Amino acid sequence: MGTKGNKISILAFEVANTTVKGANLMHSLSNENVQHSKVVVLPSEGVQLLITKDMDELLRIAAADKRDELKIFSGEVVRFGNHCKDPQWHNLGRYFEKLESELTPHKILKEEAEAVMVQLMILVQYTAELYHEFHALDRFEQDYRRKAQEEDTSNATQRGDSLAILRAEWKSQRKHVKSLKKKSLWSKILEEVTEKLVDIVHFLHLEIHAAFGCADEERPMKNNHQRLGSAGLALHYENIITQIDTLVIRSGSVPPNIRDALYHGLPPNIKSALRFKVLSFSLKEELTVPQIKGEMEKTLQWLVPMAANTTKSEINS
Repeated sequence: MGTKGNKISILAFEVANTTVKGANLMHSLSNENVQHSKVVVLPSEGVQLLITKDMDELLRIAAADKRDELKIFSGEVVRFGNHCKDPQWHNLGRYFEKLESELTPHKILKEEAEAVMVQLMILVQYTAELYHEFHALDRFEQDYRRKAQEEDTSNATQRGDSLAILRAEWKSQRKHVKSLKKKSLWSKILEEVTEKLVDIVHFLHLEIHAAFGCADEERPMKNNHQRLGSAGLALHYENIITQIDTLVIRSGSVPPNIRDALYHGLPPNIKSALRFKVLSFSLKEELTVPQIKGEMEKTLQWLVPMAANTTKSEINS
């Protein structure tokens, strides 16, 4: 018999965030999404021009990205395991390291894993609601205590009516929060949820290999340039591309102040490259404004959708 664990309690909000990461990764590895990536995204003009035209290399990059996401997800599951009272869930990192070096069949099937994730996400929804209602409960309590203090220091002859209303609201909110605790991750046993998350980690490990096959191997990638990442730089580039697109669409000339603002908004490395290109640039014949605009539109045709997708991915994350 395993050791009876404790309820998740205040850790519920962290467990919920981790579960969402697992659900997003699972969704990205669905047959439909993997096929879309292989048929539409990776062969797209933007990806081919900005990254590489080597499809095997692109598949390795995609597989590595999924592995990185899984590593973050599993790392958080390891931490929850260490919080468990039952020692069998401690040091899960060793178990996950072993997973990386083998493809051991697991008891949990795709349908079962998806069903488990659906159940967990229902708990996550209630946990998210609990988070907001906790803040509301705090506001009710503060309002009640402030009103009680005001009435204690006042000489009002009619006292208590508004205070009684606030007290009733506070009491009602406490009941609501108590009900949500029972429906959410808050009241679940940490060991039981950790076991489900461990199964999900194992399932995702196998799914990544199933999705990318031989590309999912620990081999050095030829394309090792630094990527924009998630530290705000991607959104900065997205903003610049959007500004350029807006300027190209506009009729007539671009005011100098707008052009200067766009230039000063460029990252330092782009400014340096631009100065060098301008100084070394030469044309056999002068291009007209419509011709220049046409050339820019060709590039923006594939670049703008990538910028728009950057915004969408940031919102979804």
